[in-house]
Amino acid sequence: GDQYLWGRDILVAPVYKEDAKFREVYLPEGTWYDWWNGKEISGGKPVFRKVDLATMPIYIRAGGIIPVDPARQYVYEEVEEPTTLRIYPGNDGEFILYQDDGKTLDYLEGEYSVTRLNWDDSERTLTIEPAGGDTIKKEFLVELVGEDTDKIISYSGTRMQVSFED
Repeated sequence: GDQYLWGRDILVAPVYKEDAKFREVYLPEGTWYDWWNGKEISGGKPVFRKVDLATMPIYIRAGGIIPVDPARQYVYEEVEEPTTLRIYPGNDGEFILYQDDGKTLDYLEGEYSVTRLNWDDSERTLTIEPAGGDTIKKEFLVELVGEDTDKIISYSGTRMQVSFED
């Protein structure tokens, strides 16, 4: 009753006691990753996480694809850094990335972009493809959590596959 899933792949367990040193979190069946240190953890049981008020336990399900944009002062601020796609291996996964200008109602007139991201764990391949709206050109930093295989890719708005074969 004091933790929740945010979507399918993110489990959040807020710290609500000022002097808390540890937090018990129940992880559902499957493989999970600690957001802060990338440590892989088996689910189906409670786990104990060292905490403080600055470190909320967050766990990502294997197969999760989590986009992380550079810090901004406001929604439509221009940034130079690419969007990071954090992929948590161990299972297949999918994420639908929606983007619009963040400041107008132009999305009502069809000015938006939907991009599908698919992770095939057995093939170790990420597929990026348009899924609706306008196509975009964007740079991504793809990071496989727990591995040293980061890749910067340029997405041109057409279907592409990125391989992470050993």
